Amino acid sequence: MATVLVTTGGSICCYSQYQRMLSTLSQCEFSMGKTLLVYDMNLREMENYEKIYKDIENSITAAHEKISECKKQILQAKRIRKNRQEYDALAKVIQHHPDRHETLKQLEALGKELTHLSHIKENVEDKLELRRKQFHVLLSTIHELQQTLENDEKLSEAEESQETQMETETKQ
Repeated sequence: MATVLVTTGGSICCYSQYQRMLSTLSQCEFSMGKTLLVYDMNLREMENYEKIYKDIENSITAAHEKISECKKQILQAKRIRKNRQEYDALAKVIQHHPDRHETLKQLEALGKELTHLSHIKENVEDKLELRRKQFHVLLSTIHELQQTLENDEKLSEAEESQETQMETETKQ
């Protein structure tokens, strides 16, 4: 603060001007202090906003990464769901068929039946062959019998013709 020499004649005037100047100076200092405080506050707010901005950017980046990860998980879940549906469809198809043990029993039963039927077929074929041979023998016998009958008929005709000749000769 400045010291002012006050003289008798203009002392009130100067002193009041001095007080006004001090008051104005004090207001200026106050305004300047206030402005500095506001400036400091603005700087801190700007730093705070920059920090918030960086946090928001980091959050956005993290959100994008999380979204990307979620998309991957969704694709994997869809793939798993599709596989499960295929597995369920296959399981339904498999359930319509008998199990291996039952199938093996059926195959064994069919094998036995096939063997039995093969034996039956062989027996039938053997009987058929026997019947063919018997039929052949029968036909041969019939053919021989026909030959014999024909020969007998020829002999009888020859005898009759001889008898007729003899009778005709005796009558003459």
